[in-house]
Amino acid sequence: MIDKASAIENVMRKLKKIQVGCGLDLRTYKRDRSVVILRKGEDSFLVIEDGFDNERYTEDFKGLKKLLKKLLKKEFPRSNKIRVYDVDEG
Repeated sequence: MIDKASAIENVMRKLKKIQVGCGLDLRTYKRDRSVVILRKGEDSFLVIEDGFDNERYTEDFKGLKKLLKKLLKKEFPRSNKIRVYDVDEG
């Protein structure tokens, strides 16, 4: 579990090193809402929002930070801690 205040920096650092086909699953403490980020290519990410809204976004690395900031504010409004899980599609 990581603090919400430092979540974006930690997630971006992990995503920079992650391999194609893998990703991260961000969840609330109760695990009822999530944001899943999967690396589809060298500079292509699929973001799946599952919570208040159910959406899919395709984003490059530069636009990912802005999107994450928006989604964390919407999906985890009162959370102080965020659970981070590794995802492996393979």
